[in-house]
Amino acid sequence: MTMKGTHSQSAAAGDALQKVPWPHAPLHRLSHSGVYFVTAGTYLKQHHFRCRERLNVLHRGLLTVTRDFGWQLEAWAVFSNHYHFVAHSPQGEEDAESLSEMLGLLHEKTAKWVNRLDSTPGRQVWHDFWETLLSYEKSYLARLNYVHQNPVKHGLVQVANQYTWCSAAWFERTASAAQVKTIYGFKTDKVRVYDEYEVAQEW
Repeated sequence: MTMKGTHSQSAAAGDALQKVPWPHAPLHRLSHSGVYFVTAGTYLKQHHFRCRERLNVLHRGLLTVTRDFGWQLEAWAVFSNHYHFVAHSPQGEEDAESLSEMLGLLHEKTAKWVNRLDSTPGRQVWHDFWETLLSYEKSYLARLNYVHQNPVKHGLVQVANQYTWCSAAWFERTASAAQVKTIYGFKTDKVRVYDEYEVAQEW
């Protein structure tokens, strides 16, 4: 009886462990529409998109898939081994489930492209993505500024609008002066996001 009870307890413990959302396999909670902050990174943080040509392709790919899937980009920043963006899920859809399909397509196409350049067919290029639903205005505005200013954080430029593959110059060109002043006034030093990347400095 004791051994049987022990076996049952072990089985129950095993079942419980299987239900734990381990960090290496992030759960995507996309059951609500709204504005999302998204980060995606390359496998092992490798610099597969180092140099202007590769950054151009990844940048153009991100803007293209978001347009095609109906996601409204509000801020973005693209680097040699990761990218961030803030975007609103498609109007008229009750959830954000299309995010997984959208980024899956982007990652598939850019991985195949960069692997052809490097003659490494089948190499894993992308790791995964992390998303956060922004439900508080201050959190939303601070993350907008965080993404616009990310090239400065990574030491690539002194002024964000000098970096070609982020939204700062576009934002300053299309938003009102009051909007720019408001967004850029939000501090980003306490924004909690996963951004543990060392980026390639040449571009």
